[in-house]
Amino acid sequence: MIRLPDAEWRLRPGLRRIIDALGADGGAVKIVGGAVRDTLLGLPVTDVDLATPLRPDDVMRRLEGAGIKVIPTGIAHGTVTAVASGDRHEITTLRRDVETDGRRATVAFADEWRDDAARRDFTINALYADPATGAIDDYFGGLDDLQAGCVRFIGDAATRIAEDHLRILRFYRFAARFGRGELEPASHAAVVAARQSLKSLSRERIADELGKILALPDPRAIVGQMAADGIFAVLLPELDPDFARTLDRLCASEVAAGVPAVGHRRLAALLPADAAMAEQVSSRLRLSTRQRKYLAAVAAHRGDVARPIRQLAHAIGIDAARDVHLIGGDASAVKDLAGWAVPRLPLKGGDIVARGIAAGPDVARILKAVEAAWVAEDFPGAVRVAELVDQKIGRSSD
Repeated sequence: MIRLPDAEWRLRPGLRRIIDALGADGGAVKIVGGAVRDTLLGLPVTDVDLATPLRPDDVMRRLEGAGIKVIPTGIAHGTVTAVASGDRHEITTLRRDVETDGRRATVAFADEWRDDAARRDFTINALYADPATGAIDDYFGGLDDLQAGCVRFIGDAATRIAEDHLRILRFYRFAARFGRGELEPASHAAVVAARQSLKSLSRERIADELGKILALPDPRAIVGQMAADGIFAVLLPELDPDFARTLDRLCASEVAAGVPAVGHRRLAALLPADAAMAEQVSSRLRLSTRQRKYLAAVAAHRGDVARPIRQLAHAIGIDAARDVHLIGGDASAVKDLAGWAVPRLPLKGGDIVARGIAAGPDVARILKAVEAAWVAEDFPGAVRVAELVDQKIGRSSD
C-alpha cells in the first residue's frame, strides 16, 4: 500500500489537535485533495483540507469541546474552518451531488468516502490519506495518473464538466501544473466540445481562474493550447494575434529581471496595445478599479520603452511602467526602480505666489513647467527645484 511520506505539515500541533478532536469516540477524518497530491510529488503544501463523515454540528461540537475555534465558513455545504495553535484548516463533511446546473450544486451529506470522491473533478484530486498511518485511499486511479503526469476527469468527462463549467479552465490549469506529454484525449475532447458553456459562468470566476493560469511559472504552452482549442475565442476574443511572441518575450524578461510572475501582467501581454480595448476587457471580466487602470495604462504606453523608466513611472505608476518595459523586452531598465518610490514635487502653488506671482493661470503654468523640468532631470531635490522656479519665473517675467 502506498503511504503518504513524512512531511513537516503532518506534525503541526494545530492540525494534530483538530485530528484528535474529530477522531475521538469513533469519529473519522482524513486528509484530502491537494495536500495529499502535492506531498506525493514533493511539492510545498500550503493548505491542508480535511474530510469527515461527521455532520457539521457534530464537527463543531467536537472542536469547540476541545477548545478549538470554529468558523462556519460554508456550513450549509458542510464546511467549517477550524483555527488551532495558529493553523487554519477547512473541514468538510462527505457529500454527494443531488443536482447541478453548471454553476452551483445542491449537495446531500454522505456516509461513504467513495461517494465524496466521485463528485470531485480529477482523479489526482480525489486522494484521501489517513492522518495517523498515511495510508492512501484511491478510488479512481489517481495514483497511477499522478505518476504518469495525466490529468483526467473522474468518470465521464462531459458529465463532470456539465456539473461545473469552470472545470474546463481548471483542466488546463492542472494540466499545465501536473501534466506531462499530450493532454488526456477524452478529457481534452470534452473541454473543447463544451467551451461555449463558459459563457454561463460569472465573469468573476472566469477572471480568477484565468489569472491563476496566467500566473503559473511558465504558462506559454497551455495558453497556446487554449488559443488553438478556441477557449480564448469564447473568453477573450480581443486576444492579440501576436500574443505568443509577446508572451515569450515577457517570460524571458521576467527571468532576466528576477521578477515573479503575476497574472495581470501576462494578461496585459495577451492584449493589443489599445487602451480602449483593455478597458473593455476589464469591464467584462469585472476587474477591480486598480486593475482596470493598470491594464489601460500598460496598453496605452506599450510603445514607450525608449522613455526613461522613472519618467514613465511618474506618469503611470511603478507597476505599470515596470511591466511596459518587461513586455517590451527591456529587463535591464527594471533595476532603476529597485527600492525607488515615485517622489512628490517639493513645490506648491503657494510657493510660487510667495515669490511675487499673482495667483491665477501663471502660477499653474509655472508649476507645470517646473514639474516637467524636474521629471526630465530625474527628480532632483528642493534646492534644484528652487533654481528651476527662479528660472521659470524669470522667463515668465521676460
